[in-house]
Amino acid sequence: MQKIREWKRILLPYEQAVEELKVKLKSIRNEFRDMNEYSPIEFVTGRVKKISSILEKASRSNIPEDRIEEEIEDIAGIRIMCQFVDDIYRVVKLIRKRSGKDLEVVYEKDYIKNNKESGYRSYHVIIRYPVQTALGEKKILAEIQIRTLAMNFWATAEHSLNYKYKKNIPENIRERLRKAAEAAYQLDKEMLKIRNEIITAQRIFEEKSNSVYEIANNIHLLSLFGYKDEAKEFQEKFDKIWKTGSLEELQKLSETIKFTIQKYHAFD
Repeated sequence: MQKIREWKRILLPYEQAVEELKVKLKSIRNEFRDMNEYSPIEFVTGRVKKISSILEKASRSNIPEDRIEEEIEDIAGIRIMCQFVDDIYRVVKLIRKRSGKDLEVVYEKDYIKNNKESGYRSYHVIIRYPVQTALGEKKILAEIQIRTLAMNFWATAEHSLNYKYKKNIPENIRERLRKAAEAAYQLDKEMLKIRNEIITAQRIFEEKSNSVYEIANNIHLLSLFGYKDEAKEFQEKFDKIWKTGSLEELQKLSETIKFTIQKYHAFD
């Protein structure tokens, strides 16, 4: 029990680092979106390795217990998901720019251009990250994995199979995994070819959703402030165009409603 309590104390800074890094990386994504620009970061997850997994890895790699924090680089792990392969390298550049500021890049491993024999593809960045603790600053190692959604699906499946077969996956399944990895990579390459079409479609969808939200909210405000006839009229116009209307029509209606609210001083 004493040993477990000691490990929990050791892992606290790693948990803090994961939470801080998730917030910082999500902020980068949100900044792009607030500027109406495409974000290379789709979403971010993180975790701290379980005690049993740390000890198992230390045993497998012949790492003495007093060297675990110096030699196991992925006790704290961050995973960044991207839509396209070239987004991965954009994210890597963003991380490099922060090196020397709030983190230090120790080294990088490109398993996309140099995939593992199993078929595994991902980009790993090992960083040293400073955490402020009650006893002062502590710099810990953390691993940032950057991959596409297809790469992540494959890696998750492989991880599950490794767990099931205790890392001794039968050769016929390994071969099928290698083929699946190649198929996933070919999918990523095909998606890259139509990247601009996909991004444009996503932008239109997002802008249309924002316009619909603004219209519905402002119609509600008009009704709330007593302008029920105007609210009813705008609701009827909205009902006619929201399913089949163009983005431009929705944006024009949204601007008209906002102008009407300003005219009636609804916010006074």
